Amino acid sequence: MSELATRILSADRRALARAITLVESTRADHRVQATELLEELAGHGRQALRIGLSGTPGVGKSTFIESFGTLLVEQGLKVAVLAVDPSSARTGGSILGDKTRMERLSRLPGAFIRPSPSQTHLGGVARRTREAVALCEAAGFDVVLIETVGVGQSETVVAELSDVFVLLLAPAGGDELQGVKRGIMEAADMIVVNKADGDLKAAAQRTRADYAGALHLLRPRPQDAPGFPKAMTASALEERGLDAVWAEITALSGWRKEQGHWDRRRAEQARHWFTEEVRQALLSQLQTPAARARMADFAAAVARGETAAGAAARAMVSSLTKCGESLDEGANSP
Repeated sequence: MSELATRILSADRRALARAITLVESTRADHRVQATELLEELAGHGRQALRIGLSGTPGVGKSTFIESFGTLLVEQGLKVAVLAVDPSSARTGGSILGDKTRMERLSRLPGAFIRPSPSQTHLGGVARRTREAVALCEAAGFDVVLIETVGVGQSETVVAELSDVFVLLLAPAGGDELQGVKRGIMEAADMIVVNKADGDLKAAAQRTRADYAGALHLLRPRPQDAPGFPKAMTASALEERGLDAVWAEITALSGWRKEQGHWDRRRAEQARHWFTEEVRQALLSQLQTPAARARMADFAAAVARGETAAGAAARAMVSSLTKCGESLDEGANSP
């Protein structure tokens, strides 16, 4: 792991790809190695601008990222794209076709594209996307673009991964009442109405105006610079408006650094993911053979009407607690 960490810090693309595969693995021995690797890379001091991009299916996220990423690479920036692909609820498989769809961007030497399956993780991102972002930062990328799966109103996990959260919308996607809905709208730093070209250009301008008016109704956040959050239009197909989007992103991130919000937000995100790791570790205890057998027994009793679901759940949690205490006592005994 020490050798792999050294290769990542020297911007070795193959080492980075191997490391992301390692952190995404669910094998117990791979998780141990991934933790060791991340510890090796801790404190490297490198930070990338993390930009989260979300939107409903069909809004043109992949096209936008390809055109936007190409713009950044042409400006001399190193860009990593972490694209999360939805997994089948039946088979668990994913197409992972984002790299193929971003053919032009994938050819540029300054770009790195990595698709990942969402598996069963909710929130629009994969469970280990946070660790993949940390690896890309260690490899020296200037910008990390995090593309979510097509998300709904409440899936805002990507906001806990990014420094600037951009929500992509399609023209004529709703009136200004959509903007006052809680959830993903109030988590966004910028709303970009994509596909502002051809016959949709006028509709895109109206949609932008609707959302711009609605954003003024939201309660301001401490991390919002004057004029933010704001709504804009862009055409990824015709590559228009992308430079303006980048200018606004850099202006917002620069303001947050000057005002101290950048470091404060990064610290809050670190605490959030620590809590999430603890929660996931506790949930993993339910996947042991003994725990699954007890779960099946309690579930059967609930199905037969012999006990209430709440009482059975408390009994299950109590059995896990007793099991953990007995293991601790055994470990501490001579």
